[in-house]
Amino acid sequence: MIAENITTNEETDLLIVGAGPAGASLACFLAEYGLKGILIAAAPGTADTPRAHITNMAALECLRDIGLEEECLAKSTSSQNMEHTRWCHSMAGEEYARIHSWGHDPHRHGDYADASPCTHVDLPQTLAEPIFVNRAKDRGWDVRFNTALVSFDDRGVGKGILSTIKDTKSGHEYTILSRFLFGADGARSQVVRQLDFPLIKKPGSGLALNVLVETDLSHLVETRNGNLHWVIQPDRPHPRWARMGLVRMVKPWHEWMFIVFPVPGWDITRDGEPTEEEYMSRVREFIGDDKIPAKLINVSKWAINEIVAENYSSENGNIHCLGDAVHRHPPFNGLGSNTCVQDAYNLAWKIAYVMRGQASQKMLTSYSIERQPVGLGVITRANQGFRDHYACWEALGVNEETLESSTRAFNELKAATPAGAKRRKALREAISGTAHEFHAVGQEMNQRYDGSPAIYFEDETQPRPPLPGDAVLEHQISTYPGARLPHAWVNTYVPNQPQISTHDLAGHGHFTIFSGPGDEGAGQGRGKWHKAAENVSKKLDIEIKCVSIGYGCEWQDVYFNWEERREVGDDGCVLVRPDRFVAWRSHGMAENPSAKVESVLKSILCLDA
Repeated sequence: MIAENITTNEETDLLIVGAGPAGASLACFLAEYGLKGILIAAAPGTADTPRAHITNMAALECLRDIGLEEECLAKSTSSQNMEHTRWCHSMAGEEYARIHSWGHDPHRHGDYADASPCTHVDLPQTLAEPIFVNRAKDRGWDVRFNTALVSFDDRGVGKGILSTIKDTKSGHEYTILSRFLFGADGARSQVVRQLDFPLIKKPGSGLALNVLVETDLSHLVETRNGNLHWVIQPDRPHPRWARMGLVRMVKPWHEWMFIVFPVPGWDITRDGEPTEEEYMSRVREFIGDDKIPAKLINVSKWAINEIVAENYSSENGNIHCLGDAVHRHPPFNGLGSNTCVQDAYNLAWKIAYVMRGQASQKMLTSYSIERQPVGLGVITRANQGFRDHYACWEALGVNEETLESSTRAFNELKAATPAGAKRRKALREAISGTAHEFHAVGQEMNQRYDGSPAIYFEDETQPRPPLPGDAVLEHQISTYPGARLPHAWVNTYVPNQPQISTHDLAGHGHFTIFSGPGDEGAGQGRGKWHKAAENVSKKLDIEIKCVSIGYGCEWQDVYFNWEERREVGDDGCVLVRPDRFVAWRSHGMAENPSAKVESVLKSILCLDA
């Protein structure tokens, strides 16, 4: 309830709570539609520790759509510095194994190139958040740090949400009346808590410690290139709070995060936090060379959670939650901030269309229907990615009960005995099993939106093809409604012009129809699908663009990639939503293309609801 002595001080259409990757990117995406609002965060500023860092193709595609990819690439670490993940005794010591990662395996590179015009980069949260926040400010958003949501009162559709806000520095409270409220306020979300969303929870896997250190290790990674290095020392004594470590590059090659994993059962509250001297002693053991200077910058901790909300939106569609507020998991597979950005991208166009009167508010139910299964898949895969490492630890002898037994098991790797051969095979298979973390192009790109009112399935005569046998490692390219628009490079007829992705022809806030050479006149923009796009655009006051690809069309398909991937006839079409997901397709020419496109769009936008 709103206190009697607090008045409504401000009004805005859009109030976002949380300025992390989810909330700040949502403000950026909404700004592309000319929408402005208020973005608040209880924190004093953007992230002060480089938590999330892997930025994958799916997230970069969203940022590419609004012109932020270039700045992200400029401030990120190149994919070339993400070539391997390694297992070693120390950064300077013996190396046990390495695996190609993030598309660098020679046998997997083509899978990544086929999936997207973008590539993985390493962009720590400390660098990503200012990019998003500054863009939002530049586009007119009112960004307020040291500002917390106390509570809210949802008064119903058309009546707004009255939120009580607190300036945490002065203690002053005031209210903001908004049309929509967005909970992007992290794992302790006040919005999710007040909405009392049911949470699907599995037991967590304990605590991890992030020890941020400034130290120049460039000479140690010159021939051991990679951004992730597991340091495991089974033959050495270790403190209970630091059984092993994952050394993560933050800034090549002088800033590193030493992610420390305690023994099972260790509790920081009960057992006490290590001192700065203890942290740095363990860091030097992980480095393996006491002569290398190292300076402690920061220590933080995080829980290894496996939690997802059953629903992301309030029943009336006034309130929507995204990011860590609704899916919480460890950073394995690098899915966290990427999923936050994709949540925001999915939601932004829908909010914009509703606010402009181009869609019914009922269409907003599609947000939770589409994104909640993605979040469930993400938290499951991230935690399985963590569990996949158990086999590596077992093969290296980490899980033995005593130092003597772990040393014996570790040394067995070098033994010319049947037991040694068995252990070496176990390690090899365990390392191979981590490919599901480091080459999960399927997990990243196989998102499917089934059962959504914002997808039109009625013209499909066959069920959706099943995903590949290993849907984590294998990407299925398809135009079946609810799938991501396939990426294909196309060319102009003008010499010396760069090729362009089908992704760049779509998005940008509008619906796109892709037609082909079977639509007579398509090359001159006079095909039947072009005319349908023009007619329905005018009638519904919705921007629909039509592009044709193929022989005699506007764009050349010189690799024949689009022809292979479109899955419709030369005279058919593929309708793509503003978020570059396939909304509908026609396998051939419709009897009345304009009427058909109009009917499909009204269904997608719930205008007949």
